[in-house]
Amino acid sequence: MCFYDQHRFACGDWKWGHFKQHCNREYRTGETCGMKLVMQTYPVAQKCKICEKLDIKQRKKNQELDRINRWQREPHKFRASIEKAWNTIAELENEIANLNYERQKRLQQTK
Repeated sequence: MCFYDQHRFACGDWKWGHFKQHCNREYRTGETCGMKLVMQTYPVAQKCKICEKLDIKQRKKNQELDRINRWQREPHKFRASIEKAWNTIAELENEIANLNYERQKRLQQTK
């Protein structure tokens, strides 16, 4: 039950910070017992890395949808570009689903 700092992100996620204090159970110098307790929580104004990646992927997906809407005014002229954009959107949706799964898995581990 050694003590560590905790950093809490704006999205609600958190990460462990620096080691702060040994507990009574660990007597060896430089070693920790393996159990982590929070000494102090520091709020962080930014989102965690997973949420930042999700935001970036969502923006890219919206940009591709805007391009498709613009290109569909002249579909015979931009047929290949439209197909490529739909493939890109499918890839982005897959990556977004994977990131959401990773975030949900992380949140369930902390409960």
